[in-house]
Amino acid sequence: MATLNRVMLIGRLTDNPEPPRTLPNSGSTVVKFRFAVGRSRKNPQTGQWENDPNPLFIDCEAFTRQDARRDLANLISQYCRKGSQIYLEGRLQLDQWDDKTTGQKRSKHKIVVENIEFLERAQEGGGEGQGRPATAAASAPRGGDDFHDEPRQSDNPDNIPF
Repeated sequence: MATLNRVMLIGRLTDNPEPPRTLPNSGSTVVKFRFAVGRSRKNPQTGQWENDPNPLFIDCEAFTRQDARRDLANLISQYCRKGSQIYLEGRLQLDQWDDKTTGQKRSKHKIVVENIEFLERAQEGGGEGQGRPATAAASAPRGGDDFHDEPRQSDNPDNIPF
């Protein structure tokens, strides 16, 4: 039986990403952030498109392995800020744990990010003058040649941070 676990979303960061940290056993770097996704729908009475007043808030984490060609965790940490609009691709993962105060079983779904694309220029997304390009693809290695190692050209080549 075939399965597919793929998520593609466009949304905004709800806060600045946590500082990246290195995992002790694997040497991978991880950065965690929260992401908000809304949707639009057409009002049947007015015919106008309206934003859904109840966006989804999703926990995300991105990893960079030691052998990675791109440092996805540090790209997110360095160039994404609260309100930054990004496109992300990844997979759903279920986390389960016991609540320390009540002892009850808890769980939540999160997205493990495998690819991002910046959708705004730095001055639009509150990048604090970081000089991030208008769009830049960043992906964790997936094998093969299906990822880009160079950022897309922006209007000003001095804005490319690599």
